[in-house]
Amino acid sequence: MRADRLVATLLLMQARGRVTAAELAGELEVSTATARRDLEALSAAGVPVYPQPGRGGGWSLIGGARTDLSGLTAAEAQALFLIAGPAASVAPQVKSALRKLVRALPQTFRADAEAAASAVVVDTAGWGDDTKDRPVLVSLLQQAVVQQVQVSLTYQKRGSPPAGRTVDPWGLVDKDGVWYFLAGTKDGQRTFRVDRILGATLTGAPATKPPEFELASAWDSVVTEVEQRRAETAATMLVATRFLKVFQHIHGRHCTVLEDLGEDTRVELTAPRPLDIARNVAGWGSLVTVESPAEVRDHLARIGAELVSRYPPASPAGPVEP
Repeated sequence: MRADRLVATLLLMQARGRVTAAELAGELEVSTATARRDLEALSAAGVPVYPQPGRGGGWSLIGGARTDLSGLTAAEAQALFLIAGPAASVAPQVKSALRKLVRALPQTFRADAEAAASAVVVDTAGWGDDTKDRPVLVSLLQQAVVQQVQVSLTYQKRGSPPAGRTVDPWGLVDKDGVWYFLAGTKDGQRTFRVDRILGATLTGAPATKPPEFELASAWDSVVTEVEQRRAETAATMLVATRFLKVFQHIHGRHCTVLEDLGEDTRVELTAPRPLDIARNVAGWGSLVTVESPAEVRDHLARIGAELVSRYPPASPAGPVEP
């Protein structure tokens, strides 16, 4: 019998005390004959299960024998189900694993664990945004990471033709619905956007990974490097204090408060280029006053002139508020 069915059978018997072959077949989605053979195989292998014939009979663990496969505390069980529960709606394997784990928990933990599994729904789409579907290649790349076999990729960088390469899979990261694949290449560690991978094949050749590699630390380094590139230009500006929280929410780590001036707050805003900063604040109108650098002010003046030329005002207008 399959090992996963063996575990599921033991846990089901542990949870219910006694099961019939028909009940087991329905739960494990196999035929009654297969369920009966599994139970007989367990008994023949020395597992303490025995049949009770007659009405109300079935199969039981001798002496109420138990197998606790979890070893979790109540708090640990709830934390696990809170995290894994939302994934069960889209991943049948997770749903099946949680069902088996519930049966492995002590009886007093089960109700809270089952409640935790359905307590959270994760909606990855922002307001007004479409739901981001998981790229189809994620499962294959996960398999490569787990099995540690090399992957042959066809990858297309932005503005470049597709190119093939063979890499060592090191890990996957889901950042706000965008998936990234960290891998070892002949040139060292590289990060690939999964939605730019046009094709992938497991080669079967064993992959290598540095023993000191730790995915979370490696990703922190990637994020730091990317954010530094996105912050190569800095501008100082005054923002109306009553809208500071909104401004900070929009620009996140790229907005640093420098000084509270009462009605206004001096902040530093970063972006890759001066034009990017000008575009980011142009819609704020008189609520933002750029102090420096002059290049950002020049871009704002040009953007303003273009807008006035395209949309001449029919009548005087007051300040624009976001």
